[in-house]
Amino acid sequence: MKINEVEALVGITRKNIRFYESEGLLAPRRNSENGYRDYGDGEVKVLLQIKLLRKLGVPLEEIRRMQSGIHTVGDGMRRHLVSLERDRDNLDQAIRLCAGLTDRQERLGDLDAGSLLAEMEAMEQSGATFQDKQKRDIRIRYVAPVFITVLMVLLMGAFAGLLLWLTALGAEDAPPALMLAVLTLVPLVVIGGVVLALIQRIREIGRGEIDDAKNY
Repeated sequence: MKINEVEALVGITRKNIRFYESEGLLAPRRNSENGYRDYGDGEVKVLLQIKLLRKLGVPLEEIRRMQSGIHTVGDGMRRHLVSLERDRDNLDQAIRLCAGLTDRQERLGDLDAGSLLAEMEAMEQSGATFQDKQKRDIRIRYVAPVFITVLMVLLMGAFAGLLLWLTALGAEDAPPALMLAVLTLVPLVVIGGVVLALIQRIREIGRGEIDDAKNY
């Protein structure tokens, strides 16, 4: 089967199938004639197993241990059950706090958040964990600054190389007009990249962005 057929059969997107392959949870054979991946009943079975476990919230590392035989299904489920029970206890405590706030008649501006936060911190010291949504409120966009930085390095490197080349030329070997235009354009592009990176960073600082925890 082709990947689009597997996608329709098991109900897992192509992107996720590729992701599971990159994580080593799935290893389809390669067609010797065209190099394409060939999916069979075995891969479909594995994908259905992964789909089941992911729907139950089992971490990828635990699935990897079960696939390798380090843990049986029962071992993996017992470990995951402990995690689920801990999450349930934390959720129960959050529910109790939220339920207590339903009787409050004051507006948000009059709410004594400090005392409630102190109560939550005391509960956290006892082992409770609350959902901290502020880490998800604002996302840092790393792609643009990284791309601009790489672009600047490449352009500056090219510019330096061109300058060295021009220096090595004799007086009679004047560079063509196109080359001069490139030499003029390169620093302008670099300056533009620096400005864009600076604007991006100012916006991040102004919004008070923080690193987003990446837990798959």
